[in-house]
Amino acid sequence: MKILVIGGAGYVGSHMLKRFQDTNHEVEVLDNLSTGFETNCLDFPLHKCDLSNREQVYSILKNKFDLVMHFASFINVGESYINPQKYYENNVINTLNLLNCMVDLKILNFVFSSTAAVYGEPKSNLVSEIHPMTPVNPYGHTKAIVENILKNYDNAYGLKSISLRYFNACGAHSDGTIGERHDPETHLIPLILQAASGRKNKITIYGDDYPTKDGTCVRDYIHVMDLAEAHLLALDRLFQLQLSDVYNIGNNEGFSVKEIIGVAKKITNKKIDIEIQSRRKGDPAELIADNQKIKLELNWTAKHSDLDKIISSAWQWEQKLLTFNQ
Repeated sequence: MKILVIGGAGYVGSHMLKRFQDTNHEVEVLDNLSTGFETNCLDFPLHKCDLSNREQVYSILKNKFDLVMHFASFINVGESYINPQKYYENNVINTLNLLNCMVDLKILNFVFSSTAAVYGEPKSNLVSEIHPMTPVNPYGHTKAIVENILKNYDNAYGLKSISLRYFNACGAHSDGTIGERHDPETHLIPLILQAASGRKNKITIYGDDYPTKDGTCVRDYIHVMDLAEAHLLALDRLFQLQLSDVYNIGNNEGFSVKEIIGVAKKITNKKIDIEIQSRRKGDPAELIADNQKIKLELNWTAKHSDLDKIISSAWQWEQKLLTFNQ
């Protein structure tokens, strides 16, 4: 199968490329390298292109791809409040450019990186795919809009898609060659490990007065290679059944911020200073995946998402990043 990976130079996209190395698929990458790294593309052909350039996107897609995987989104929730225009232009308008080119060229298979942020404030402890999409931040809104566009494009044009709603992606590849490398970094685990390594002075906890076991937010953490495996299973199912669908990708278990810090202290054997600040806008108290659907229908299991394994792999990567920054 010939596959175009949009955003393959980024965090999740590059781990998807690692997984593709063990398959017989013919894979190419499209990335504007605004946040990704060319070295993350491994030996796969790279098209340096922005999705806003419809003519160039169309020209690349004319290479007769069977399926497109889309990882190229802005994901900083806080920034999405400050600069929603940036998020709607990239996450919605640019994705629409891509989808329109695909429809024109009859490329009708699409795997989309969505997010648990589409659920907003969950109405239950475990969130399943039937929970209403009620996002509370602009980032979540952009993903919900694209999911609704995909429903319309299936009905109108026969574009088949699977949207994968990530919970908290984390960890790094076991060989230590790739991992999380955002600038600025906003994800909890790498920020904690930066405090452990000395790249940061402390870790800030935003709110310790939530109605949770220790007052801090509870989240579901899923290793990035388990995410990649889910994408591989999704593309197989899409081709076999030609049915659009959505799936949660989570570990079905929640950990608080303080619990994550505790495990990080144990793994790194380092002192980690903490500062408590007030809650951030749009942060639900708990967000945990009901992952039964993806287990049953895609035969997916989380193989790398034991919390010690997640943080150990991320710590190995953080120590490598220290050498990059010296």
